[in-house]
Amino acid sequence: MLSEIVKAKDRILGKTQPAKKNHYQVPVKTVYRSNDVAIPDDFLRSDPADVQPITHDLIDFKTSALPEYEGCYAVVLDNVLSPSECTQLLQLAESSVMDEDKNDGSPWRPALVNVGDGLEVEVPHYRKSDRIIWDNQEIVDRLWTRMAAVPEIQEKLSTLPGISVDTVVQSVKHEFYRVNKRLRFLKYTAGQFFKPHCDGAYGERAPEGYMVQTYMTVHLYLNDSRQVVGPSADLVGGATSFLSRDNSRKLDVDPKAGRVLIFQHSRLRHCGDDVKAGTKYTVRTDIMYRINTSEGSSSSGETG
Repeated sequence: MLSEIVKAKDRILGKTQPAKKNHYQVPVKTVYRSNDVAIPDDFLRSDPADVQPITHDLIDFKTSALPEYEGCYAVVLDNVLSPSECTQLLQLAESSVMDEDKNDGSPWRPALVNVGDGLEVEVPHYRKSDRIIWDNQEIVDRLWTRMAAVPEIQEKLSTLPGISVDTVVQSVKHEFYRVNKRLRFLKYTAGQFFKPHCDGAYGERAPEGYMVQTYMTVHLYLNDSRQVVGPSADLVGGATSFLSRDNSRKLDVDPKAGRVLIFQHSRLRHCGDDVKAGTKYTVRTDIMYRINTSEGSSSSGETG
């Protein structure tokens, strides 16, 4: 669990200081359910009129502002989805929200922070945005098919030859299992953000009986930012920024419709920069791998 989240949890529970009235929320058990949504057969399976070739850009931390992350994996894929597919995916996600789960008629609810033991809590000074949770294996399978069509992605992510997790190094190969069905759609408006953190891993037992765990984060951006396309975009700010430990240096990945950022959970400290104008829409999920239980294991639980 991230130290920032643990500290937030301690404050919420009154361990560090008394909670201010109406400032912290009580952790709640969360259960996510969705409407059955008909996914068009051709969605993410055929090329729309606005399709562009997928490009692959591996981030070289050694020559960046963050050389201490040398050896860490992060890659940017552009045009994984077309702009029209991004719009359609967002519409499908909004239609997945059940009427009784809407927030004053809106499908978007405040994003929560995982504090362990199946509990989540709203911590607006740490994470401020709205969210839709949609579990849909069909969508993520089609998304993976798109990404895996890039030879470098298939080669790099089908197996992981060794993963450094804190002080544990696992030398066994970890085999790709699937993309996590949990899609976390995020909506950031002006002034909203996600403070610095590292993504946590989530593990579960597969139906086949073996353990699987997430090691890679997948961020899909659903709309353009002015930093990338210029004044035609309403969104200003909202980059995913990799950060030095003291926050003095950073490397930005700016939102662009159809762009996918994939990076390892461990070590890569990052944040969602403040949105200065407009609205930012993204989706987060993870890549899961089969675990060899004869090797050391890493932490479980996810930061959301």
